[in-house]
Amino acid sequence: YRENILKTAKALVEDTKLLVSGAASSQDKLAQAAQSSANTITQLAEVVKLGAASLGSDDPETQVVLINAIKDVAKALSDLIGATKGAASKPADDPSMYQLKGAAKVMVTNVTSLLKTVKAVEDEATRGTRALEATIEYIKQELTVFQSREVPEKTSSPEESIRMTKGITMATAKAVAAGNSCRQEDVIATANLSRKAVADMLIACKQASYHPDVSEEVRERALRFGTECTLGYLELLEHVLLV
Repeated sequence: YRENILKTAKALVEDTKLLVSGAASSQDKLAQAAQSSANTITQLAEVVKLGAASLGSDDPETQVVLINAIKDVAKALSDLIGATKGAASKPADDPSMYQLKGAAKVMVTNVTSLLKTVKAVEDEATRGTRALEATIEYIKQELTVFQSREVPEKTSSPEESIRMTKGITMATAKAVAAGNSCRQEDVIATANLSRKAVADMLIACKQASYHPDVSEEVRERALRFGTECTLGYLELLEHVLLV
């Protein structure tokens, strides 16, 4: 399935270029580019799923790495389509144009990450390293979303935020163990667990920060500590990668 994945990913990159240029052209061209990219991402998701299934059920962690990689591409495409709609017919110096460029950059990064992951899957010596690199990139992207001024759609209780920090504690212990063992399978498991633990913590932290009972001062502190926790965890993963 590797060649098919590479071919479809290349087609998606072409669709991405049309999407970005479509922001400056007619609504019809923009709609065509969005539809084409939606069809291509569906095809790419299918072939990646087939590729993951071909690895066999005795290697579920690597299957998860592949599925996560295609999920990241799909999310980036969704954000890019949203940014393109926002930038349509706007002047070149409009803030929405900068958002569009940023979304396009994330899209290219995530497609590249998917291709590197597909390549590494066949090489047992680099599987874990690649999975960890992909997780580090994913966490950085999630941190950017967390640090944006965008207000979450729903709020949650501070207790929920506290509950989510337990996942960070578990993931930290796993990361330390992986750094000590240096086994590829331990590193892959760490990458998958870390990804979910940090994303869950950031979502819960931001939702709790915007709870109606939370003051402005407490919100700012909570958001700052959410960022500091994530940066500290990224540093830990960088150390595991180095080891």
